[in-house]
Amino acid sequence: MVENLSPLPSVDALLRAPETAVLLTRFGRAAVTAVLRDILAARRAARTFGGPDEALIDEAADYLASRFSRSQRPVFNLTGTVLHTNLGRSPLPPEAADAAAEAMRGATNLEFDLATGRRGDRDDHVSGLLCELTGAEAATVVNNNAAAVMLMLNTLALGREVLVSRGELIEIGGAFRVPDIMSRSGAVLKEVGTTNRTHARDYADAIGPLTGALMRVHQANYAIVGFTAMVPTETLGSIARDAGIPLIEDLGSGSLVDLERWGLPHEPTARESLRAGADVVSFSGDKLLGGPQAGLIVGHKRVISAINRNPFKRALRLDKGRLAALEVVLRMYLDPDRLAQRVPALRLLTRPEADIRTTAERIREVIASRWPDRDIATEACRSQIGSGALPVDLLPSAAVTIGGKALEDIAKVLRGLPRPVIGRIARGRLVLDCRCLETADEAAFIAQLV
Repeated sequence: MVENLSPLPSVDALLRAPETAVLLTRFGRAAVTAVLRDILAARRAARTFGGPDEALIDEAADYLASRFSRSQRPVFNLTGTVLHTNLGRSPLPPEAADAAAEAMRGATNLEFDLATGRRGDRDDHVSGLLCELTGAEAATVVNNNAAAVMLMLNTLALGREVLVSRGELIEIGGAFRVPDIMSRSGAVLKEVGTTNRTHARDYADAIGPLTGALMRVHQANYAIVGFTAMVPTETLGSIARDAGIPLIEDLGSGSLVDLERWGLPHEPTARESLRAGADVVSFSGDKLLGGPQAGLIVGHKRVISAINRNPFKRALRLDKGRLAALEVVLRMYLDPDRLAQRVPALRLLTRPEADIRTTAERIREVIASRWPDRDIATEACRSQIGSGALPVDLLPSAAVTIGGKALEDIAKVLRGLPRPVIGRIARGRLVLDCRCLETADEAAFIAQLV
């Protein structure tokens, strides 16, 4: 009976216990006190008395460890998608990550001109590099490419029509749609052409007194094949110039170099778009570029100047940490011969299939020892570049696959490791694509499985 059980201790008694000292040092008196009170209240409500005080302190320790652990943690990306939106897209070069951390730790010359001693512009840290790498007259940067598109439209076509091919009204991650961005920007969408075929005359015939701009949206996350037609940027640029209106091009994932030099599919570069006649071009910083999240805008000086005068620009600007990281990554592009080694995103995308298979064979043994009753094999597979970057182009890779029932149970165990392992279930097997598991990370991967 309850009367024969020892009563619950007081909060003060638990706080004085030697076992609580380490909790007080790690989490602070206020947090430990609050948790102990909650635990004791729950025991009284459930009429659960008795038991050693150590059990109450252990329960508090478990809760506090969970409560104070970081929600965002490093994971092993074995999904087979290199630029995975849900996993943070491109990994930063160590030098870029170090530069961001250093900038965040203290004061910097973010908006201070060291030469004159006067106020400077934060964009100056990267705008010159962007101009050099793209051939643009001017450049600016904002929080991400969606922000870049909204800012361009709001600046150049507020209250006016923007002509876009019906086949380019794309939806990006999280049900975020180009028509919605255009609407919020204050521009008026005017569709031209059809889903699969749009011609130059469709644009020319649609231009009227309310037309503010032409817009090309690169099909970065899908492809239309078969009976298709699209208008080249050169032709669109000519139509826009004749009408005295700007041509805006949203490259989406974007790239600063021709990826074909590494055997990857061609992706239009900002330099190509500007040469072809676009007045202003935007693209992402954290996809094929391999940098931090950012929206990069390059183009004619008069257009960029107008964008920088827009009050929205301040609301969408980059912080000093991401600017520091972006500057480091852009400087790496000044040395294109070593890009594939220095920029992790490119290194992972160009990793040889044989090297990936060797990694898969090594970790297969460890996984097999962890689940000896499972059908575990090394198999050829295909990696995806990114859901929003060349999604239909696949790369040869190798994976460790696990068969059998209750695969989600194993996937949950892997996600519960100190550094979670994220794979995918496909065709009745749990697939762990090893493209993004580099040799330097193998030891840490193996250590938490043995």
